[in-house]
Amino acid sequence: VQFVESGGGWVQPGGSLRLSCVASGFTFSSYHMTWYRQAPGKEREWVATISTAGSTGSSTNSADSVKGRFTMSRDNAKNTVYLQMNSLKPEDSAVYYCNARNVLTGALLKYWGQGTQVTVSS
Repeated sequence: VQFVESGGGWVQPGGSLRLSCVASGFTFSSYHMTWYRQAPGKEREWVATISTAGSTGSSTNSADSVKGRFTMSRDNAKNTVYLQMNSLKPEDSAVYYCNARNVLTGALLKYWGQGTQVTVSS
């Protein structure tokens, strides 16, 4: 199992970034996918989840702190998830990670990638 996150960088408050995560080593389309983030000195926190594709497509859910600003999407053909981040705030600065969640047990896979650093400052 491998997750490779990319797309992070430095951006001014109010700016946008698009993160990508390429996953491998498991049946991507059969798992919910999630984004987490971890700021220095803080615990890793959940950001957003996108479900597997049902009859009406995938559904998403996100933390209140990012709701309305961040949008998660997935491309099963590319084993890739994205996180479009708009109206970024300094408190969004963190290392961002993706992971996969078992649809039956809800458990995350035990593997984590290296993450991608997002820094929001003026």
